[in-house]
Amino acid sequence: MSETTPTGEWAQPYAERLHFVEELTGFDWEHPDPVGAAAMEAWNAPFGAPEPTSATTEDRELPGPHGPIPVRIYRPAAGEPSGVGLVWYHGGAFIGGDLDMPEADLVARGLVTRTGGVVVSVFYRLCRDGVHHPVPHDDAYAAYRWTRDHAAELGIEAARLAVGGASAGGCLASTVALHGRDDGVPPVRALLAYPVAHGVIPEPSPALAALLPGIPVVLRFPPEATTGLNGNYLGSDPAAADGYAFAGHATDLRDYPPTYIENCEFDDLRASGESFARQLADAGVEVTVTTAAGLPHGHLNAIGSPLTSASLDRFAAQLLLPAADPAVR
Repeated sequence: MSETTPTGEWAQPYAERLHFVEELTGFDWEHPDPVGAAAMEAWNAPFGAPEPTSATTEDRELPGPHGPIPVRIYRPAAGEPSGVGLVWYHGGAFIGGDLDMPEADLVARGLVTRTGGVVVSVFYRLCRDGVHHPVPHDDAYAAYRWTRDHAAELGIEAARLAVGGASAGGCLASTVALHGRDDGVPPVRALLAYPVAHGVIPEPSPALAALLPGIPVVLRFPPEATTGLNGNYLGSDPAAADGYAFAGHATDLRDYPPTYIENCEFDDLRASGESFARQLADAGVEVTVTTAAGLPHGHLNAIGSPLTSASLDRFAAQLLLPAADPAVR
């Protein structure tokens, strides 16, 4: 397990914007006030033009146990697919997000452009109006199994099919990888961006704890917030979750697929990604950890940021690694 060294300082593009949100003590996304909305709009504004990409898209609905599952399939705009495949799940705290958000659309386009592969981006059911686990997991796993079953049709080599996701989507990707292992159809690897791997976020390391007071309140994920969001996802006490809800709760992680975890330096949820990485390493799993230095949670949503592009470079490099021999794993 390798890990980059955090800097302890905000990356310059974000440091220049901290003044927009430093005074916000909270933000109601459902009913935003004008001052808070303006501040968050300034914080989240594009850093520049989207990076150039080359991909075609096709929207489909896949069969699932709870009804149709919308997906968007991304393919190279020119030439035959390389055989690389990825099933990708967006974030949004299990209550938001869609196929059009940058963390879904721009990530998929960027990875197709870098790898020549095929990405299936999944719009799983959100935990609203009485929807709870296992519904999002069931959607996520059904989309993975469909992609695997139709790999040849899509231009994917089944042995090179990975799963990945960001934040809540990283949670789903990690549980899909576990479910696939249990069913004898594991993905080649799991790519997790700032994932939520535990129902109750573990205590931060001393290094992370020292940084948390310097994160504006509106960008924080304190225990009461994450417990509430994860409890809404589970529909009960998140501390009682099993591994198909939060992979960090699995009782046995042996033979879990090789995993890449990219955490954000200025992020409460980094504690979950770091803890899950240790759990995987203790189980003998090949795991690589990167701390995206100076970045806040959710940075894959940043449009036109060279730091987002650098993260996509790292994810693409993981997708292009040769598949491990199943007999070795």
